[in-house]
Amino acid sequence: MTDHQWMIYGAYGYSAQLIIELAVNKGLRPIVAGRNQEKTQAIAEKFNLESRAFDLTNHTVIKENLTGVSTVIHCAGPFSATSAPMIEGCLLAKTNYFDITGEISVFEHAHSKEINDRAIAADITICPGIGFDVIPTDCIAKTLSEAMPDATHLEMAFASKASLSPGTAKTSIEGLAKGTLERINGRIQSVKAKVKTVPMSTGPQKVLQMSWGDVSTAYYTTGIPNIALYIGLPEKQINAAGKAAWFRWLFKMTFVQNYLKKKVEASVKGPDKTARDASSTHLWGKASNAKGQTIEAHLTTANGYTLTQIAPVMIIEHLCGASLAKGSQTPALLFGKNFVSTLDGCSEITLTSKDT
Repeated sequence: MTDHQWMIYGAYGYSAQLIIELAVNKGLRPIVAGRNQEKTQAIAEKFNLESRAFDLTNHTVIKENLTGVSTVIHCAGPFSATSAPMIEGCLLAKTNYFDITGEISVFEHAHSKEINDRAIAADITICPGIGFDVIPTDCIAKTLSEAMPDATHLEMAFASKASLSPGTAKTSIEGLAKGTLERINGRIQSVKAKVKTVPMSTGPQKVLQMSWGDVSTAYYTTGIPNIALYIGLPEKQINAAGKAAWFRWLFKMTFVQNYLKKKVEASVKGPDKTARDASSTHLWGKASNAKGQTIEAHLTTANGYTLTQIAPVMIIEHLCGASLAKGSQTPALLFGKNFVSTLDGCSEITLTSKDT
């Protein structure tokens, strides 16, 4: 690893610490970095690693701190605020950029023509979404699109009993103000969230439509113009989400957002190892075409946070001596549709064809 120096930015976050712990256990030596010098230094001392403290307000400062770094795993949320400046710094420093976001706006920025063209010119890879958001669903999307090349519609859903990390909870709060997003005829639009029942491998599952990253990324992976994502929730939570939609105007207010995020900081803790190990995630996908034909996919993965821990480390190991496609990429485009199944705790993707 001496010829591949890499950095984890946002090192004191919940998921970042999981990634660092696994990386160190595998003999890897990331540089740990973040905005808060005290918190960053504490992580560095805990794992005996090099640290760098810098914020993301100045592109020149970011570039200077990326000197000698070939790859950044960006873990500092909310990504809606932090991703664009880090991507800019990576473009200037000619450093590969990966992150663990699930935010649609972040994916859209990363996959814009400008960013793609600049990344190709800089000879670097820009690949957001290398955690649970969006590796499993991205691999399902690519598997389905290859099985049905003329697909016009793609739906995917997942269900898990895992609790949220602080960062994910904060991102969810931001989502309350934005509503539910769906890709319709190639364009991302705000819609009223639908509720439906899908055939998970564990049985029928009631799901609520949500703004998951694949509304953006699956389009770039597959070219399918109509994409909707769903999450399995208990009936009570689905009903509560429906009521919350009436108060979207309130959630858009800055002081309400700040209040809710402070409540998260004070009360939400990520699941411990026992909880993570006891929880798996089940995923379903369906592609359909204009002829009325459909094909469905099923996948079981480790807990979302465990997958988010494992995947970045495996990617860093893969980068040693590897040549990656340049420009803006998705996980399935970069590593293939079977990538998720190579991760510990993840099954193969199974397909079932149907005619309607």
